[in-house]
Amino acid sequence: MRKRITPRRRATVGGALLAVTAMITMGMQSGTATAGPDTSKLGKPDAGELPVKLSAPQRADLLKAASDTRAETAKALKLGAKEQLKPRDVVKNADGSVHTRYERTYDGLPVLGGDMVVHETKSGTIEGVDKATKARIEVATTKATEKAPSLKKEAAEPRKVIWAAQGKPTLAWETVAGGTQKDGTPNELHTITDARSGEKLFSYQGVHNGTGNSQYSGKVTLGTSGSAGSYSMNDTGRGGHKTYNLNRGTSGTGTLFTDADDVWGDGTATNTQTAAVDAHYGAAETWDYYKNVHGRSGIRGDGVGAYSRVHYSSNYVNAFWQDSCFCMTYGDGSGNQAPLTSLDVAAHEMSHGVTAATAGLIYSGESGGLNEGTSDIFAAAVEFYANNPDDVGDYLVGEKIDINGDGTPLRYMDKPSKDGASKDSWYSGIGGVDVHYSSGVANHFFYLLSEGSGAKEINGVKYDSPTYDNLPVTGIGIKDAEKIWFKALSEKMTSNTNYAAARTTTLSAAADLFGQSSAQYTAVANAWAAVNVGSRPGGGDPGGGDQYENTDAYRIPDPGTVESPISVTRDGNAPSTLKVGVDITHTYRGDLRIDLVAPDGTAYRLKNTSTTDSADNVKATYTVNASSEKASGTWKLRVTDIYRTDAGTINSWKLTF
Repeated sequence: MRKRITPRRRATVGGALLAVTAMITMGMQSGTATAGPDTSKLGKPDAGELPVKLSAPQRADLLKAASDTRAETAKALKLGAKEQLKPRDVVKNADGSVHTRYERTYDGLPVLGGDMVVHETKSGTIEGVDKATKARIEVATTKATEKAPSLKKEAAEPRKVIWAAQGKPTLAWETVAGGTQKDGTPNELHTITDARSGEKLFSYQGVHNGTGNSQYSGKVTLGTSGSAGSYSMNDTGRGGHKTYNLNRGTSGTGTLFTDADDVWGDGTATNTQTAAVDAHYGAAETWDYYKNVHGRSGIRGDGVGAYSRVHYSSNYVNAFWQDSCFCMTYGDGSGNQAPLTSLDVAAHEMSHGVTAATAGLIYSGESGGLNEGTSDIFAAAVEFYANNPDDVGDYLVGEKIDINGDGTPLRYMDKPSKDGASKDSWYSGIGGVDVHYSSGVANHFFYLLSEGSGAKEINGVKYDSPTYDNLPVTGIGIKDAEKIWFKALSEKMTSNTNYAAARTTTLSAAADLFGQSSAQYTAVANAWAAVNVGSRPGGGDPGGGDQYENTDAYRIPDPGTVESPISVTRDGNAPSTLKVGVDITHTYRGDLRIDLVAPDGTAYRLKNTSTTDSADNVKATYTVNASSEKASGTWKLRVTDIYRTDAGTINSWKLTF
């Protein structure tokens, strides 16, 4: 199948349970929202943009097809001769479009930060790509002059990689330290060092900690296996998810929980089965949530269940997810009396796995805050989905375990700063904050998007959410908000997505699902502005301040002309201050003439040639009075190289209306 590229629109604006029996069905949630958002006038999502439920064989077939055509895809994307693609995840929407996530290699080496999502129509035409980096993957040599650094703690064998997550791609060593962290959590600290100079480039933690509540879910149904006299916590209906007893150990799998009568636990922490009940139940509800709401069968979408380990260490006040074991692990809390095994903890930990299998957000900096925030977001979503009267849906984290000993939650999504450390809004240094606290920006955004600002009571819980700009936000309800966040995570975000890019991807997801003129789209823009990420739509126009971008690389003929297109779907005329952002790599930029071409063919000169301008590259933003032009249609950036010898590439360009 021949693949060609058409531009894809990218719209933006910038770690006491009662007796349990497998035969008792969970009760219905009795609490009601007394001041939630009015969603009666909101538009319904475009069914074609929603993901379909792929069976494991269907998903495998799509990944095989992507693997079979990866060379053709790489060629269509104009990747270098030494680059190869490796499909990692895939989403298929009801309209037949397919969104395949790829990792890259360069000369056989893994490219960290080189991931991308390729978007194809039902017919197989590539309509766009979201890349973790816009930089061309290329290094002078793959021979290291510096040895991999030695580590004091037990570690895996260092591997040579291309580090592309920051700036210019660099030959590097990746080392992963083992052992344990200060609080007893397993350690998987990834360190990236320059293979030529030995300089440390980056580090991040591979074990994703989470916190939450425990053993408060009441009577629940468990997925178990076996027959009278011999049952086990093996949920064959959910990918074979199993729950094990570590019995205070800190390594290995432990012992699978078994029982003679299929009645598990007694609601107390002294009964070892009780914590297992919560963990097993939480895993089941989370599985059902992702499958029934988002069409995703299991953490990786491949129908395979992860597994849970309870009773980790002693007095361990945390829980964590590890990609390396594909498992959740839970401590028993202070005095071993408050296991961190409740519904929102399970959902939080499993969602770390979903993030790893999709966007792969690096657990450091702003992407780390988004990673942690995503787990809190889906923990709340799973609570609302489960509809359990003993643990009602709320926008709090750790509200029942009382780790602090004062009856307060660990986190508040409506006003994150109430915990004393989390951040309500974005600021320039937030990437240096611990990810559990920088996640406050994402949590606050999601609460505002779901419920809106101001005082209200939902399921008996009182909230009062402020905004950075002191302007109100109208919520759209959690059901629409969760669809927008999941679509952005699974189809658009990449490993190094930051808050500005999260705004871009969620707006794009809202436009796909509900339309760019929808109330949902406007709410996304307003909720981000309310946490100081971008601005609100201007002049009452829901699309005001929108951006459209083409990030596909176009080689500039030497000499000759090339055009890079952007398709705009927007009512009315273009503004008198249309911003044209240009990123071009080219030695001796004086060779270049650059024009913006409107849909009707009218050309607006951005840059003339100059025999005296010997500087390199064009990275600039131009302002064009395009008020006489219809906004909707295909706009083009036309670049002409009038002299031979010096060559270059259009890396990307964007229009800001």
